[in-house]
Amino acid sequence: MADIQFQVTAAKGHLFIISGPSGTGKSTIVSAILKKRPQLGYSISFTTRPSRVGEQDGVDYHFIGEDTFRKKIDADELAEWAEVHGHLYGTSAKYIEEAPAGGQDVLLDIDVEGARRLSARYPEAISVFITPPTMKELEKRLNQRGTDSPVVVARRLKSAEAEMAQAHCYDHVIVNDDLGKALVELETIIDKVCLNG
Repeated sequence: MADIQFQVTAAKGHLFIISGPSGTGKSTIVSAILKKRPQLGYSISFTTRPSRVGEQDGVDYHFIGEDTFRKKIDADELAEWAEVHGHLYGTSAKYIEEAPAGGQDVLLDIDVEGARRLSARYPEAISVFITPPTMKELEKRLNQRGTDSPVVVARRLKSAEAEMAQAHCYDHVIVNDDLGKALVELETIIDKVCLNG
């Protein structure tokens, strides 16, 4: 009797696009969920901005020069890229296509413009917008962070207003007024999507 062979195909992974204005806590939420769920992939963006205190190359971002970044654009290596607050940011097309194809779910912490471009290119992606409870609270968080001058804080707040006007374009909106609660909300979204395939 001939052996019957079964070919098992791995289920395709999902792309989760997490975005929101600077200072809303989206990076903190993403870091927390990655610690709780190390099986999730994380797309590390390329950026031309200098690293902040405590940030590590290849962990928080791939910090590269503008010339190198422009070469990646020309070689079509970026799924999306944008200039934000005077610096270039981009997402590796290779990683976010290959990881889900191999069955891994991937999180992206990305700005609103990048999220729009990625959602257009990968319509199956699940988009989640993180918003602060109020603009006053956002201003307080940006000032407490202590990484930006008052001029930069003012510019970030102005950008935040425009970005928050795009919240309705996302599949889900999470108000980050409590980190633990926001984290549970994001986990619930991920579980529901992954459970439904």
